[in-house]
Amino acid sequence: MKLSDFDFDLPEGLIATRPARPRTSARMLVADSDTIVDQQVSDLPDVLRAGDRLVLNDTKVIPARLFGQRHRDSAQGAVSAKIEVTLLEPQPDGGWMALVKPLKKLKIGEDVVFSDNLTATLTDKVDGTASLRFNLTGDDFDAALAQAGAMPLPPYIAAKRPADAQDKQDYQTVFARHKGAVAAPTASLHFDDDLLAQIAAKGVDFTHVTLHVGAGTFLPVKVDDVSQHKMHSEWGEVSQQAADEVNATHKAGGRVIPVGTTALRLIESAADANGQLQPWRGTTDIFIRPGYRFLVADALMTNFHLPKSTLMMLVSAMMGVRTVRDIYKHAIAQGYRFFSYGDASILFPSGQTRR
Repeated sequence: MKLSDFDFDLPEGLIATRPARPRTSARMLVADSDTIVDQQVSDLPDVLRAGDRLVLNDTKVIPARLFGQRHRDSAQGAVSAKIEVTLLEPQPDGGWMALVKPLKKLKIGEDVVFSDNLTATLTDKVDGTASLRFNLTGDDFDAALAQAGAMPLPPYIAAKRPADAQDKQDYQTVFARHKGAVAAPTASLHFDDDLLAQIAAKGVDFTHVTLHVGAGTFLPVKVDDVSQHKMHSEWGEVSQQAADEVNATHKAGGRVIPVGTTALRLIESAADANGQLQPWRGTTDIFIRPGYRFLVADALMTNFHLPKSTLMMLVSAMMGVRTVRDIYKHAIAQGYRFFSYGDASILFPSGQTRR
């Protein structure tokens, strides 16, 4: 398929820069292969049925964006430069891979000062990214990062406004447990504790998995033939307990519904050819596009995605390209809010009817 098959025109005003408050007041488009219904996230207990299982990504976003100063002595005196750093992933040697802007203004061995107690030294440059070693480790590093860092908002929000203190709450799920993501599993941002309790009371079960969402989730597709696109890899884990719970739900005739494309990509990566979820730990670069046969996921709760993105391809794989076009046409006409802080949808492919 061609990249243009996943394009659409989105009015600028529909890009959300703040989430709905309360979280559950966000709108929710409910669709199957034949119908589209406009509801709210607070209606989710009525959309689900007893015996369903929601799969939640419990990754925790770190305040990965840092702003600092590089100081350098010269014949004319001390020279400073503003440096912006976005942490990407920790390295086995204790360092961090990061995006540095402008990287050309930083030499290997030079330091960047972010706060009174947090600095980093550039140790290497690799394919446009940087390897950094911080002066702190462990809990000391976490505490300093929490003070100096900002939430790594997606580019389409960061272009409109800087991250602020409110984002440290808004851009984090209520069930975040395991630190490591530099982007949020945004469909999960719509949940609060009360909604989770209502869903459980309906007889719906929960399973937690972990996929540390990377900055590569925002990388554009640059090839016209989408089959030639290379996905970024992300680290994830499915525990034995999670695998057993999901398999038990299917055995009992229930539906397994990942909340977010990250949870979906992880459980599909961890499934065997027979559709049994297996314990799994490692990195995945699974690319789900039309023609893919889903092994575990029976439906999907997700936000509305960027034109020509791999996530548009994923939802098109689940629902069909034409159906997704109709869904997005409806969402735009009805003024749904798009992207990370936007509204939600829950998608039921043919054969997974609602009641």
